[in-house]
Formats: sequence, structure tokens, C-alpha cells
Amino acid sequence: MIIFHDPRCLEYSTAGHPERPERIARTAPLLKDRRPDWEWREPGAAPESALLRAHSTDHLRAIKLAAHDFDADTPAYSNIYEHALRSAGAAIDAARAASGDERAFSLMRPPGHHATSNRAMGFCYLSNIAIAALDALANRAERVAIWDFDAHHGNGTEAIVAYNPRIAFSSIHQFPAYPGTGAKSFANIANYPVAPRTPRAQHVDVAERALQNLLKFNPDLLLVSAGFDAYSDDPLVQMTLEQDDFAKFGNWLRKLDIPTAAVLEGGYSNELPELIDTFLSAWNG
Repeated sequence: MIIFHDPRCLEYSTAGHPERPERIARTAPLLKDRRPDWEWREPGAAPESALLRAHSTDHLRAIKLAAHDFDADTPAYSNIYEHALRSAGAAIDAARAASGDERAFSLMRPPGHHATSNRAMGFCYLSNIAIAALDALANRAERVAIWDFDAHHGNGTEAIVAYNPRIAFSSIHQFPAYPGTGAKSFANIANYPVAPRTPRAQHVDVAERALQNLLKFNPDLLLVSAGFDAYSDDPLVQMTLEQDDFAKFGNWLRKLDIPTAAVLEGGYSNELPELIDTFLSAWNG
């Protein structure tokens, strides 16, 4: 397992914000202690040419300037553009490592799956997984599948990859919940809305069905938006998954004969480091 991580992603925060440095600061040492054989790499910053496949020049300019908060959830942090570049770069690097038959995970912040081509929102500034998918298509892959099991709908990813015949996107998410999208499927977009407090076995069955349907697309590369906020004790939603369920997700990936990379999205409980370790360890075998 290769972990792409840059400790500079801890350098910004707002008091009381759920997307806080501790999410990563507590996870990295736990993984290093328990999994000493895993390889850690510092990601490069995403080049602007890769960003422009997913985002407009106006959007990049707005993130660079960060003149005011983008919304109540998405502050204009100092140097947020550089932080977002490194997070997007880690997603690209993880996808490229996967194409070289490595299992790779991006342990970075900020997350990305809510950012649209023209809007930062929901803690997200650049659409990391969409950027990585489009980079893969530009360089080596014919078809890319994206499996998003974050508790919130990946609206930004959806908006960027919709109607691209070389990408299949699936999102399993609580509905209703932020951002209020993801109720219907269309074209290359498969949405799996899950009601609040759905029994965990039913939720797991939906996630498995979503993954199996993606595999029918016969992708060259599978990218995973790995959010851990569907955990039963997460403070932002009302879902019911337990630690063992994330192990199941990892086991499913381990059994696939498809290059796969995963990128951290959400997950705001105190148990996040344990959930990530459980998922990655099961995936790594």
C-alpha cells in the first residue's frame, strides 16, 4: 500500500470546523505505527493543465485570490490554493500509482467531491477525484469508474463527469442530506440515495450493488471517493455503518483485478483513524 501524504495539509483550520487538521494528524501516526511496511510518498502539486480539464479559469482565479469565504462551510483560508493543489496532486499521483499496479490512497485535505467546475463548496475547493479521472483518460486509460461511498452526494464530481462516455460514476449517499442533490440517475451517472437510519445491512447491499454495476462498465481504472461519514457515530449525518462494514468495502476492492486508487473525502467522527485503518488493511490484505 502506498500512502500519498504531505503534512502541510495540516496548516489551515477554523475553530469548531468539522473538517479539521486532527482528521489527518491522528490518522497518519496510527497508520505508520501499525503498518510499518506501507510506503509513504509526498505528492506533487497538480499542474494547472490538469485542473483546467475539470475547472474554469475563473474558478482557479477565485481560489487563488480567496478574497472572501466561498460559503459558510468553505472558508477562504490563507494559501488554500496551494493546499488544494497538493490534495489534487495526491489524487493524480494515487491514480497513476494504481495504473502501475500499486494500491494507493491519498491521505490529504481538503477533500474534493463537492467542488464543481465553477464553485467551491462543502469543505471542497478542487474536485480531486474528477481531476484524477480526467488526467487518467488524457494519459493512459480508456475507461474510468468512480465509486463514491461518502455519506454525502458527490455533486461536484457528478457535475464535472456527467455525459462523459468514458467515465461511469456511482454515488451512495444519504438523501435527504447536504447538498440536496443525487436523487436520480441519468446517462453515465448512477445515484443510490439511502434514507437516514437505513439498516446497515441494507446500506451495505446498496454499496455492493453500486460497485458491481460499475464493474459492468469494464473500467481500466477504479477510483474511490472514500468518505467515512456513513459511520454510525459521525456527527453530520444519520447513517448506520459500523467499522466492519468499511472492512467489507476494502475486501471487495482487494478481490478486484482492476487498478484501484482511493482518495479521502469525509469522515468527522473521533474514530476516523480506526475506520481508515480498517478499510485500508482489508483492501491491502
